[in-house]
Amino acid sequence: MVATGFAWFAHELTWATAALPWTLGQLLEPAYLLGAGYLLATFPDGRLRTSAQRRLVGTALLVVGPLQLAWLLLGYGDDRPCAGCPGNLLRITPAPGLSEAIVHAQQAIGVGLAVATIALLVRRWRDASASRRLAIAPVLVTGAVAFALLVPWTLNDALGGPLGEWPDLALELALAGIPVAFLLGLLRTHLARAGVADLVVELGGPIAPGALRAALARALHDPSLTVAYWLPDGERHVDADGRTVALPDGPERAVTEVQREGRRIAALVHDPALADEPELVASAGAAAALALENERLQAELRARLEELHASRARLVEAAEGERRRIERDLHDGTQQRLVSIAMTLGLAESRVAHDPDGAAPLLGQARAALSDALSELRELSQGIHPGILTERGLRAALEELAYGARVPFELDVDLSERLPDRVEAAAYFVVSEALTNVAKHAQAGAVRVRVSRAGDGDGGGGGGNGGGNGGGGVRAIVEVADDGVGGADGARGSGLRGLRDRVDALGGRLVVTSPAGRGTVLKAEIPCG
Repeated sequence: MVATGFAWFAHELTWATAALPWTLGQLLEPAYLLGAGYLLATFPDGRLRTSAQRRLVGTALLVVGPLQLAWLLLGYGDDRPCAGCPGNLLRITPAPGLSEAIVHAQQAIGVGLAVATIALLVRRWRDASASRRLAIAPVLVTGAVAFALLVPWTLNDALGGPLGEWPDLALELALAGIPVAFLLGLLRTHLARAGVADLVVELGGPIAPGALRAALARALHDPSLTVAYWLPDGERHVDADGRTVALPDGPERAVTEVQREGRRIAALVHDPALADEPELVASAGAAAALALENERLQAELRARLEELHASRARLVEAAEGERRRIERDLHDGTQQRLVSIAMTLGLAESRVAHDPDGAAPLLGQARAALSDALSELRELSQGIHPGILTERGLRAALEELAYGARVPFELDVDLSERLPDRVEAAAYFVVSEALTNVAKHAQAGAVRVRVSRAGDGDGGGGGGNGGGNGGGGVRAIVEVADDGVGGADGARGSGLRGLRDRVDALGGRLVVTSPAGRGTVLKAEIPCG
């Protein structure tokens, strides 16, 4: 803008009587129009971001640079338009016809550039959001008026001035209004910063739940502003009610992260226009950091309640589904086999008196069928609660799982004493479900299972991810790792989601780490208190 102002005054050198300043004035005469066009095309950040902007500024540079220089090289010499006009120090050879053609070309291209600039400004206005329109309106409107007036000004000059002096005066007034419009934008910024000061005062008193977002929206003059709170345990963002939200990644919305004492606590999702004033958004976030931290804790509590309600509903649904499965398996399998055994025994009983030899094969069939029924019942009971777990503990139950594993299995149970029954059951089903997933999806060559205790001096490791929800007491650490294809998603699979619900119900935490191509590690921490 400063350079444009100097260029504006430089063209006044065309009124000089000495050859050198007159020549410089003629060379720089249209440069201020290039500066004004660049300002408008790149407002507010000063960067040429689109091909349309680059073509516009490049064409304008051609007009005020090479064409203006070519006009001087071929222009006035001894054939000066007035007796008092100074000499042209850049003239090489006089070519009045070609010189006049260059002037007309400049005028025609100038009119086209003026129309293109107006079209660019209109497009910027149309594509802008309501908040951004408020920010850029003074400059865009003033600039559009100035370049609209450039058309009659150019035509008046090309036709010899039939419109008199008013096109010159109107254009100069409009161009002078552009820096005034910039000042209005600066004033708006100062007022917005004053709004941040008001925000600090407002946050000094009690804040009703949910009122923080409205206070930030008023301070930043963005009614569409929303707040997403960061939950480090789940590595996700939630709204004030604890519901999971996804941060936008498109150009329609901008995201500013808010930190407190080096910790991420929230993200402000706001209009992209505010990205032009990052210090303003950052200062508003810093002013509200303590209040955001308090609301984040409340949002985390609500999120935990939502998760608890959802997990309870899933547990009830899973229990009902399991009950129906057991009922179906008993009815369709074991019950039918027992009915068949009863019929076989009845037939054998009818033959015992008169055909003892014919009854013997029937008794053998009944004995074999009864053995199969017992095996089915044993498998069915394993899915409900393995008897070996109750009788001999977690180590023996996991060793039995290892015998039936479809991949090489490494088991490390580092327990000096038995865990509580509910913890043993949860640990057993975590390993069982993990092995089922490995067999179905992982394409693994080996599986490693490690069970240990941690906390209160028991050692045992597994504390790398913290205590989860179980606090600092004794915890059972269950880790299942494979070398398969990875890519497991704990939020999508019903099996893993059911395990997470089971662990969460005991106050524990289940973490699934599964980078693509690098295997899967499933780690559960279950409080033993």
